[in-house]
Amino acid sequence: MKRILLVEDDRILAFSIEYTLKEEGFQICIADNLAAARKFLQQLQFDLVLLDVKLPDGDGYELCKEIHQTSQLSVIFLTACDQEVNIVQGLDQGADDYITKPFRIRELVSRIKAVLRRSAKNFHKSEVMTTGELQVYILEGKIKKNGQEIILTALEYRLLLTLISNAKQVLSRNLILENLWDIDGEFIDDNSLSVYIRRLRKKIEDDPANPQYIVTVRGLGYKWNYPVEG
Repeated sequence: MKRILLVEDDRILAFSIEYTLKEEGFQICIADNLAAARKFLQQLQFDLVLLDVKLPDGDGYELCKEIHQTSQLSVIFLTACDQEVNIVQGLDQGADDYITKPFRIRELVSRIKAVLRRSAKNFHKSEVMTTGELQVYILEGKIKKNGQEIILTALEYRLLLTLISNAKQVLSRNLILENLWDIDGEFIDDNSLSVYIRRLRKKIEDDPANPQYIVTVRGLGYKWNYPVEG
């Protein structure tokens, strides 16, 4: 049974989420502030954290950053704003997704399942792939460039593997979206994909303004521009 930590100070919303997720077979722990959430994380192992942004003793960005300093635990933000600046701020702290309030509970369930599928899925049988100056350690879920580890979120990692798995091929934006979500792609739009592409370039490119790995093919999509070994 998958265990989820819900960090939410709105008791009515927390109860509604808890009830629905239990019906879906998840085990739920609820914290209404950061201090309680930290105690749960010290005591128990979780598969995913649902994290409110605004909490009585701080904001969720702070806790998300702490989580990803020591683990690859998946995090979904619950936020009242869907502007790009908020998306970027969440991604900066390693979040896998963000959901705008108010939201439909069934949509939340679908997005939780999508994130859990991505984090559990194995993409390749080989243990290590090399492409350009990058080494991808499949079994460990690690990326290194010239021996230096690059920290990626789960979604950034999947985006990278999607591109690498289709090296030298042009992938349309729609195809990338479908692969990221394992379903019909409706939960992440073009604007969000552009944010992820920019962030991934910033982490792997020598010069993100003049990308050599992830090349934009105008009017068509993106292409991983290096061959892959392994």
